[in-house]
Amino acid sequence: MSIHIDQSLQFENNNQYGSAHQVLSYLFRDYLGSFVIRLWNDSVLRIGNDFSAFTLNIKHSSVLRDLILFRDPIRLAEAYFDGSIEVEGDFDAALGLRYYLEGLKLPFSKKLGLAFKVLTLGNDKSPQRLQFVRTDESPRQNGKETIAFHYDISNEFYQLWLDNRMIYSCAYFENPEQSLEQAQCNKLDHICRKLRLQPGEQYLDIGCGWGALICWAAKHYGVQAHGITLSQSQYEYACAEVKRQKLQGQVTVELRDYRDLPPVATYDKVSSIGMFEHVGLKNLPTYFSIVNKVLKPNGLFLNHGITTDESGWDKCVSTRFINRHVFPDGELETVSTIQKMMEDGNFEISDVEGLRPHYALTLRHWVHRLERNYEDAVNLVGERTYRIWRLYMTGCAMQFEQGATGIYQILAVRRNNSFPPLPLTRRDLYENRDAFHAQQ
Repeated sequence: MSIHIDQSLQFENNNQYGSAHQVLSYLFRDYLGSFVIRLWNDSVLRIGNDFSAFTLNIKHSSVLRDLILFRDPIRLAEAYFDGSIEVEGDFDAALGLRYYLEGLKLPFSKKLGLAFKVLTLGNDKSPQRLQFVRTDESPRQNGKETIAFHYDISNEFYQLWLDNRMIYSCAYFENPEQSLEQAQCNKLDHICRKLRLQPGEQYLDIGCGWGALICWAAKHYGVQAHGITLSQSQYEYACAEVKRQKLQGQVTVELRDYRDLPPVATYDKVSSIGMFEHVGLKNLPTYFSIVNKVLKPNGLFLNHGITTDESGWDKCVSTRFINRHVFPDGELETVSTIQKMMEDGNFEISDVEGLRPHYALTLRHWVHRLERNYEDAVNLVGERTYRIWRLYMTGCAMQFEQGATGIYQILAVRRNNSFPPLPLTRRDLYENRDAFHAQQ
């Protein structure tokens, strides 16, 4: 590992910045990549070889203090949100610093010496760091308040980077070159085919988002569709979309918590697409029980949700970051645990499909579109929110690419002491696909 300090720059208080370079040189002495650090006085420290994947512009000495005293990648991310750090170059490579810092071990004596050095760097303060704070003394956990934090940012903001149907869940690509718009249509139709929707059936979508799936199911499969959401912004948009598509006689939308659904066997088919992540682990038995009760005997349920490779949602960098900045109360589980809970909730598992590569591709589309619309995004939600979403979605794409995070569609049947109402093969899922593409 080679570390080079640019000596061509002259600045005041050489001892202060010399200390900063010493601290950074020690911190990244074992880093296998290469990048450049530019300090608040424009002095430069090169980590690694001559090729630099990215540059970290550190604008506040408080960033160095955090690195030594805490070595917490979340603090580094928050410094980026606040503008205390700027990233130039390969953003993915910069996010890879997380894994290096997580594994960094400092002997106590060395940490003490480095801490002394960074405490002499001055008392400048980075901007105040914000995070989710409850406004109600006793809110319903995993309820409307936490949903609003994530979804009620601005419909216009989501329109900048989602597809034209406003679908905020994993698309279904037939090849990597396919457009996001086509892949999302593929997903909508794939779900309807898996549920074997039939004209006149009663169909419920829990967490209906901006209404794309319920409208698609009614228009193309003739069902009576009902969607529920906890997001006021999504509710208003979905209602307007139903009217725009002239589906008022077939589609209804309701601002309702799934826990408030009447426990009556009303629906032939139920789906939950990208909502399951908000339920919370302790609420999963209740969630599956309620879905089971609203389904008719032998009714089909498709649960489409993100999973993790470690059970329990223990505190770590990823879980703390997501709950602090993106999904308050959100929790993930392993697919095996989810299936066990579904079986305990009187469901028979009929089909399981992993979509991990599809979500990696989806996220890369979203990030590209968000970055392309940087100025509009900042005008709508501000620089800080733009940076949170850019980092969050890029980090998620990397997690899906590496396999630390997964996503599955699980098709299940409400048990009825009989064969499930499904064909003996999956052939029907893929027949007549040419006709489907012709109508797009």
